[in-house]
Amino acid sequence: MNKDQLEGKWKQIKGNFKQKYGKVTDDDTTYAEGKFDEMLGRLQERTGKTKEELQEEISNW
Repeated sequence: MNKDQLEGKWKQIKGNFKQKYGKVTDDDTTYAEGKFDEMLGRLQERTGKTKEELQEEISNW
């Protein structure tokens, strides 16, 4: 899965949350996106894998 596909899936998830929970704002989803990026950074640091390798592994789950 490439970056564009991952971003597309993230936008779908954000849209689903907004539909299901009307009070969810862009700020809320941006915060969650930032936490995901933070998690990727920590995983990179601990595993020594690249961001792309981790994204591929996550998409295969």
